[in-house]
Amino acid sequence: MAGSPRKIRVVGDPVLHARCRPVSSFDAELGALIDDMFASMAIAEGVGLAAPQVGVDLAAFVYDCIDAAGERHIGHLINPTIETSGEPEEHDEGCLSVPGPYHELARAPLATVRGVDRTGAPIEVTGTGFFARCLQHETDHLRGVLYIDHLPRNRRRRVLREMEPFDWNAPTQ
Repeated sequence: MAGSPRKIRVVGDPVLHARCRPVSSFDAELGALIDDMFASMAIAEGVGLAAPQVGVDLAAFVYDCIDAAGERHIGHLINPTIETSGEPEEHDEGCLSVPGPYHELARAPLATVRGVDRTGAPIEVTGTGFFARCLQHETDHLRGVLYIDHLPRNRRRRVLREMEPFDWNAPTQ
């Protein structure tokens, strides 16, 4: 596996709650970040991971996710913008930065994200079902929004109480 896994930040870390900076340098350092994010996501067995989740305040995310038809999508997006459509659907959602619990959250069943790749070449990705949810979730991360921020306060508190450490995010002593 290319890249070196990085520690995944958990809710409360300031980088997760701030709007990310646009990427302006499409260089080897950006390529290494993308590779590290894929490695981190794989170890944590996630389907998406945004740069702030590994402590970097840049507008970038990676994904390895299936869509409504069961087709697997693997890729990354830099400086994305998103458009959604369809009647929101309630499904369980979780987050590597809120390790452990899941909670139902309404998201649009169709999402189209436009951005660029690690070389600066334009990309457009459309997702349905779970992949649409993933694209919305990761794009939210780049605006400093976690999925629990969409929940009513009492449900958010319950999710936070149910968090549990995993090997890939346990604090170092």
